[in-house]
Amino acid sequence: MAKADRLARLDARRLELEAEYTAALIAALRTTAAGKWGLFDHQGDRHARAATAPVVEDLTDLADAIDSARDQLGLEPFDLHREFLASRGPVASQAVGEPKQAQAWLARLTDAKP
Repeated sequence: MAKADRLARLDARRLELEAEYTAALIAALRTTAAGKWGLFDHQGDRHARAATAPVVEDLTDLADAIDSARDQLGLEPFDLHREFLASRGPVASQAVGEPKQAQAWLARLTDAKP
């Protein structure tokens, strides 16, 4: 019974961390959608990268904790963070800007909510 209780607490903590991650990502996306570049690091601007580094670090730390809990629970890895990291970096010149990309992410994340 103790193991079941421990796993239930770990799963509850995982859910809290995932909600915290999603809220932090949505807050960062809203800032980017409002016109502050750097979250997706499309331009490789060192000043924008430095300004958004704490946000990306916090998201990465949360994702690491989530993945650790998911691993202990035998669940699949946390894909939202992997998708976010994959969307960062240089893009082609005809690609949408970071604010539009953030708006698309926001639409996806907020539409997925009940």
